[in-house]
Amino acid sequence: MDTERETVLQIVISAVAVVLFVGATVTASQMYLSGSTVEPTGGYALIGAIGLFVVFMTAAGLWLERQQF
Repeated sequence: MDTERETVLQIVISAVAVVLFVGATVTASQMYLSGSTVEPTGGYALIGAIGLFVVFMTAAGLWLERQQF
């Protein structure tokens, strides 16, 4: 099975984004853990991680769409 370069690039970008997102959420939740709950500041950090993930995936999608493969 021959995989096109564009497909491989999409997979790599998506995998990197997911790994970074999971890392950011785990780091934020561990840094702001108080007992068994996350502090309010940690909630903001988690919302920021979600927002950055959405922005990154949007930018990556636009960049991939404009590439000539």
